[in-house]
Amino acid sequence: MHDLPPDLPRLRTLETWLTHTLDRVRQQIAAAEQRDAERRHGEQVRPPEPDWLIEQGLDGRHAVYVHVGGCHMAGKRSKGVQRDQALRALADGVDACPHCRPDSELGYLE
Repeated sequence: MHDLPPDLPRLRTLETWLTHTLDRVRQQIAAAEQRDAERRHGEQVRPPEPDWLIEQGLDGRHAVYVHVGGCHMAGKRSKGVQRDQALRALADGVDACPHCRPDSELGYLE
């Protein structure tokens, strides 16, 4: 017993459908490869993570926390700063994040 039709018109129809389906699969493969290539490129050109962050308050004017770069508690209002800026912020009374403890990492003693 065969699972394919025996006559030529239905075989041609099946061939057309399979060709169309294969083209769609190949397009999806190409799109997936393109997304992967773009993701890899993005990872390669991403700037390095800053060593220190200062998180601004809701008003955008006052610093509320100093973080170690990459701290999971740093908010979206954080910006990367140099070591001396992080030390200066701590000296000026900006709180150290209690999770990442930048004061310990910086060797800052009150």
